[in-house]
Amino acid sequence: MNWFENLNPVVQAFIATLFTWGITALGSLVVCFFKEVDKKVLNVILGFSAGVMVAASFWSLLAPSIELSEELGYMPWILPAAGFVVGGLFVLISDKFLDGVLTKKKSIRDVNSLKRSILLVSAITIHNIPEGMAVGVAFGGIASGVPGMTLIGGIMLAVGIGIQNFPEGAAVALPLRNEGFSRFKSFMIGQSSALVEPISAVIGVVLVLTIRSILPFLLSFAAGAMITVAARELLPESIQEDKNLATLGLIVGFTIMMILDVALG
Repeated sequence: MNWFENLNPVVQAFIATLFTWGITALGSLVVCFFKEVDKKVLNVILGFSAGVMVAASFWSLLAPSIELSEELGYMPWILPAAGFVVGGLFVLISDKFLDGVLTKKKSIRDVNSLKRSILLVSAITIHNIPEGMAVGVAFGGIASGVPGMTLIGGIMLAVGIGIQNFPEGAAVALPLRNEGFSRFKSFMIGQSSALVEPISAVIGVVLVLTIRSILPFLLSFAAGAMITVAARELLPESIQEDKNLATLGLIVGFTIMMILDVALG
């Protein structure tokens, strides 16, 4: 852990999001062995990841955003509230735009599988941008000495995002395989959906380190995006097969993140 702690925050964020990309690749690799994955297992994973992300959004992003606002002499709720709302709207508007594009393209009869797969990857890719930026903002905040932000919190945020990337990778690769793509092509397209995360993470770190005055906004923006992803994507998907298992997964994920961030941070 010491070697990682002594790294430049840009490198830390890049390594952390290489991990999240790697988990996406593992999820996509499922296509080489299965045509489908037990949905109950995926739902528990999604619930667990939602719990981790919700807890991380508060302890690793929102709480430090409020503390830093006070330290900088701002009203403690203005920038955190504004950033949270804008982060949530960013995810909603991005998804709404892509839903419209997908619906329009699906109505065109001559659209081929390659075009449909590109649209699918585009949707997942845009969905991954705020996730990568959240990791970058977290590590940048740690380097900037933001009160309440800890290395373990940044690491656990990346772990939570990585965990939910596993079923996401499978969700891209498996349908492509069913459409007739080769295992290799399905895997390559699936894993490529998370390549944007290291890039957006580096951008997040640079913004934090160069413009400290807007850091409370960036932290809460990332929190808003994370909560929206959990509420709009992870939780609805996780309760489809078994609400109890998904709920238990969420409780366990939230509790583990809380213990690690508060007790070890």
